Amino acid sequence: MRAPLAACLRAGADVERWPQILPHYRWVRFQRKDGFATGRVEMAARRAFGPLAYPVWWVSEMELDEERPAVLYRHVDGITTGMLVEWRFHEEREGITRVEIVHEWDSGPRWPLPGFARRRIAEWIIGPIFIHQVAGRTLAGIKRQVEGIREGAGADLVPKHGT
Repeated sequence: MRAPLAACLRAGADVERWPQILPHYRWVRFQRKDGFATGRVEMAARRAFGPLAYPVWWVSEMELDEERPAVLYRHVDGITTGMLVEWRFHEEREGITRVEIVHEWDSGPRWPLPGFARRRIAEWIIGPIFIHQVAGRTLAGIKRQVEGIREGAGADLVPKHGT
């Protein structure tokens, strides 16, 4: 992103503003707020399928780590319970910041299926069809916000996903 690290970290952590700057977010509400970007947060977004929008929802324990710098999430409710998410911010050079999102979800959804089946569903369906699309749109929207560029730019950003 063509913006200072501090601006990128602030925009990535200020989740309460996301519904105003990210059209695919329906709402963000802290159920428990322990400070800026820290606490139990409920998020709801839309996953677009052409003209149709599928609602997605989750609750996470969120923590801002300004030293690393990173924004950390541990999903505690919703289909993605157990997923760990880390937004990483790296200053490439002055005024240029690399932002990546890493998802780790070894168990898959907590459905009454064998573990290997849950992991495959997460790996082949939930991750690529839902999580990657929402995360990619979120990164692109944060990029637009910090760079002050128009809608539609930055769509080439793709989040990094762990195994």
